[in-house]
Amino acid sequence: MMRSRQTPFFRICLFAGLLAVLTGCAAVGPDFVRPEAQAPAEWTQPVVDGLSTSPNILVEWWRILDDPVLNELVATARLNNNTLEIAGLRVLEARAQLGIATGLQFPQAQVASGSADYVSPPENSGVTSNYWQLGLGAGASWEIDFWGRFRRGIESADAAFMASIAAYDQAQVLLTAAVVDLYAVIRATEEQLRISRENITIQQRSFDIAQVLYDNGNDSELDMQQAKTLLLSTQATVPGLEISLAQARNALSTLLGQAPGTVKNILQQGQGIPGLPADIAIGIPADMLRRRPDVCAAEYQAMALNAQIGLAKADLYPSFSLTGSIGLSSNTLGDADFGDLFSSNALSWSIGPSFVWPFLNYGRIKNNVRVQDARLQQALVNYRETVLQAAREAEDAMASYIGSQRQNDILAETVESARRSNELSTLRYSEGFSDYDRVLNAQQALFNQQQRFITNRGAIVRSVVALYKSLGGGWENRDGLPYINPETLELMQQRTDWGKLIEEYTPDEENQGMFRKADW
Repeated sequence: MMRSRQTPFFRICLFAGLLAVLTGCAAVGPDFVRPEAQAPAEWTQPVVDGLSTSPNILVEWWRILDDPVLNELVATARLNNNTLEIAGLRVLEARAQLGIATGLQFPQAQVASGSADYVSPPENSGVTSNYWQLGLGAGASWEIDFWGRFRRGIESADAAFMASIAAYDQAQVLLTAAVVDLYAVIRATEEQLRISRENITIQQRSFDIAQVLYDNGNDSELDMQQAKTLLLSTQATVPGLEISLAQARNALSTLLGQAPGTVKNILQQGQGIPGLPADIAIGIPADMLRRRPDVCAAEYQAMALNAQIGLAKADLYPSFSLTGSIGLSSNTLGDADFGDLFSSNALSWSIGPSFVWPFLNYGRIKNNVRVQDARLQQALVNYRETVLQAAREAEDAMASYIGSQRQNDILAETVESARRSNELSTLRYSEGFSDYDRVLNAQQALFNQQQRFITNRGAIVRSVVALYKSLGGGWENRDGLPYINPETLELMQQRTDWGKLIEEYTPDEENQGMFRKADW
């Protein structure tokens, strides 16, 4: 008798073990092949003085501007910026999603149940009294990963997790570039305001002279009105520059996660438009592709969608499960009582395999596979496009830097020439050797050329910002920089048990970050 009861159980266990072994079979669907999108071997822009193809160090590239105020602003932004914190929260979300996918490898359903029912049977049942029906039980169901459905799901979730980290890194790149760019705009606008006020002083003096000469009958009203027109025209530039300056400061405050106006005090410690080093190392195009987080994110997104094809294909095949349950049942009829619930006679159990095969799906499963394949191809094309855009951005930034540097030398000489012209025309007019038109033209030319010169100096710094952003600089120094603000983490931990997921995760070099364990 003992043998006859154990034989079916033994066969079921053998079947389950065989299924477990078969889960090691190759998962259905294509394995990911890294897309080929080679960067050009060399830059198309000429590498002139000020640029070099030596290996670049971009960890904290903004420090080459040698501006302590700027360094403080960048550090503050990286700690407090809300957009960056959202990107960090998405990393945490993707890590939890990976835990869900990993957990699906194990028995997908485990339940415990219990009941206590007071039964009043009908009179024709033969039972003449009411009674209690008691039960305790537990059940489990495990779908064997025969076709690699769950392994592909982990692969997809893991790639999505890595893509979220790359997106966080890209957010750091964009934030740093935005802070430095706004800082350059602010300093250039402040310098333009200074130049405007200097020229207002010069033109006010000329207008006063023209006014006195006109009042004394020694000059025409035309000269006086022309001087007034030039003065008012220059004065009119000040409100516009003040508006631009206030807006830029407000934008910078927002990047720092602060209320508008809070950066005004720290900006008062500044030293004008930042200077540039004599040499900027830009490396080679291949370095750019290895470093840019958006290129890495595009690759990981393609990897995640590639795994989704295998996930969809697994639905074409039958799924095998092993289901089991065990229970205790008793009632208070006759001589039975509550204690009988835990006797051997109250025990019942079942275990056995099952399979499900949706063979009549009217093409839905195949079309889902096609959908996933189309999405993968979109991601691969997006990867190629991201690489092309990265190369274009770098080339554009280099062209802007080179052109602005050349223009700067010319404009510096132009300003000196305009300043000298203003001095000579004013002297000749005061001595009566030339008319007032020469003075007006010289003063207007001086103001215009000074404004162009300052605008171009700001453009040089901004082109350097664009260059380093295109090269993917500014994300590598994550040391001491949490994905999420500590105050936010504390608030989240008060709401939810986050376990070890709250820690910072990095890729596993041995298996390239795949199949991380779930946090239970």
